[in-house]
Amino acid sequence: MYPPGGPQRPEINFDQILGGVRNTIGRITGRLGGAGVGMLVVGVVALIVIVWAASGVYTINPGEQAALRLFGKVQQPTVADTGLHWWWPGPVGKKDVLLVNEVRRMELGFRGAEGVLDSTVSDEALMISGDLSIVDVSMVVQYDIKDMVAFLFRVNDPGEVTAGRNIPAGQPDGRTLKDAAEAALRLVVGQRSIGDVLAEERILIEESTKRGLQDILDSYGTGINVVSVALLNVQAPEEVRAAFNDVLQARQDKITAVNQAQAYENQVIPEARGQAEQIIQPAEAFKQARIARANGEAVAFTAVLTEYAKSRTVTRQRLYLEAMEDILPRISKIIVSPEADSVLILGGREGLTPIPLGPNP
Repeated sequence: MYPPGGPQRPEINFDQILGGVRNTIGRITGRLGGAGVGMLVVGVVALIVIVWAASGVYTINPGEQAALRLFGKVQQPTVADTGLHWWWPGPVGKKDVLLVNEVRRMELGFRGAEGVLDSTVSDEALMISGDLSIVDVSMVVQYDIKDMVAFLFRVNDPGEVTAGRNIPAGQPDGRTLKDAAEAALRLVVGQRSIGDVLAEERILIEESTKRGLQDILDSYGTGINVVSVALLNVQAPEEVRAAFNDVLQARQDKITAVNQAQAYENQVIPEARGQAEQIIQPAEAFKQARIARANGEAVAFTAVLTEYAKSRTVTRQRLYLEAMEDILPRISKIIVSPEADSVLILGGREGLTPIPLGPNP
């Protein structure tokens, strides 16, 4: 029986060889008589040893590794150098040569070829989501071998190829890998609602399933490396698929409407803010101008008030004259004070011009 991993190179049937050698020796000894029997036996034994030793030569092709066994015990590490090698032939030793860098695939929930779904396997595909809904999930697992010894000898039927074994074509590669993948996927799907499984979190489900599957395989010591996990087909069961499609379409319509509203909001709000700024900036400038002018007038009034407090009569008279000058800018004005010795003439460019007065009549 071949070890897990598919058929290996055929072993030499030494019983058949020895039987043929005995028959040949019997015929030869019958012809030679007793004198040459001893030499003949030695030569035959030597020939048998050479043939037996030569049968230990094997070849490692690129991407292959060889697990060597001596009296049934696996020798570490495995042989990975390409080319011709030699190991003890049976029954002393055995060798298992396997292509380890080949990316293999396992189908879960369906049977097909190259990812094309031909038929659904309901026992594997139907799962219960976190909101207690039933969902139909088909998945493809791609993997390679990272530890050949663990892959061949630590786990029975871990994920080997189906060629040469009594497994129908298209069946999953190994019970261990299939059961682990199904367990990891059911755990992830059972933690999410059916809406997340069908559309919204598909990529997250693939990543979480890959991590969970790798953890399970590592805990079993399968020697399998999970390359990728891809959800091929995720949908509701056939009986309620139309209703679920309507729900999904409604969700898509909702998302479309929200996106359109968001786009309209992103267009209108900046325009409104720009218009508001156009109104606010002139108003702010007008505000600052009024405040500055009011501050200036207040400072001027305070200065005048200070001077007025120092000499109220002179300041009052000065203010009066300046006011008259502003009121009657182009008219000559004569101001006579009973106590004054002269008159003041206001007007034109002369400004204030004092004129002496004669003695009172």
